[in-house]
Amino acid sequence: MRENKVALITGINGQDGSYLAELLLEKGYEVWGTVKRNSVAENQTARLDNVYSRIKLEYADLTDLASLVRVIAKVQPDELYNLAAQSHVRISFDQPLYTANATGIGTLNVLEAVRLVSPQTKIYQASSSEMFGNSIDNDRFQRETTPMNPVSPYGCAKVFAYNISRNYRNSYNMFVSNGILFNHESPRRGTNFVTNKVCKEAVKIKLGLSNVLKLGNLDATRDWGHAKDYVYAMWLILQQDKPDDFVCSTGISHSVQQLCEYVFGKLDLDWTDYVKQDEKFLRPEELHDLKGDCSKLVKATGWEHEYTFESMLDEMIEYWKDYYGK
Repeated sequence: MRENKVALITGINGQDGSYLAELLLEKGYEVWGTVKRNSVAENQTARLDNVYSRIKLEYADLTDLASLVRVIAKVQPDELYNLAAQSHVRISFDQPLYTANATGIGTLNVLEAVRLVSPQTKIYQASSSEMFGNSIDNDRFQRETTPMNPVSPYGCAKVFAYNISRNYRNSYNMFVSNGILFNHESPRRGTNFVTNKVCKEAVKIKLGLSNVLKLGNLDATRDWGHAKDYVYAMWLILQQDKPDDFVCSTGISHSVQQLCEYVFGKLDLDWTDYVKQDEKFLRPEELHDLKGDCSKLVKATGWEHEYTFESMLDEMIEYWKDYYGK
């Protein structure tokens, strides 16, 4: 009998993986993670600097079933959090086949590897609000019962991953839960995602290091929360007695324009002087509005988010001000 629970996180070096690793270590877990081999290794584990000496890393790739079987057989995790993916929606239009393989078939590989060599492992599958596309209920919210009508290769791949996770749960009596997470951000978010892109470039403009910010659709609305709050929800989902699917969201949406207004306003700048629309950043098919109803998750787990839209952005702005030394 092991003294501590063992967790395996795919995509541990991403935004969510790094915050989840910190949370699980705080809770006394032995934490393992998979990383994909990268020719530029210097920045690959930058998000893990706080915990690098306390976690164990293995090379694996979601598109390589043999590598997953090897790692899962070795670790025999109590909990597996499948966070790895090609997760950028706009880029999924440029790389649809890779997105389908990594984000869709990759999830099937994880499920099959667990079924073969560690069937007792509880699995958290990172599902996405992008699965809903432009489907929305009459009250303007999306929830677990909202029809899924994805409008990007990423969303399509996530729908397959969601459904194959449910299929393995029902077919093989495996503990597989989907967390349908709405957008969640932090200073660790990639700077090609709009929230951190806006915060970084606005600070650069304030410091005279840049003079323009190019964005796509300013009217799109999203339900933005903080990744720290959302990884706690992931953990809570796997502590339930039975596997299930849960929306995780704040229930409040803002437009990209409102995001710009707030961030530039905090820096005493007028966003209209610097933000330009660029067709390059528009999606071939747009997703207009996302706003989640997380009442099922709250009722089951008691989860609540601590960060507001504003406090999340404040933290991100401060990060970039510190980064550029001001």
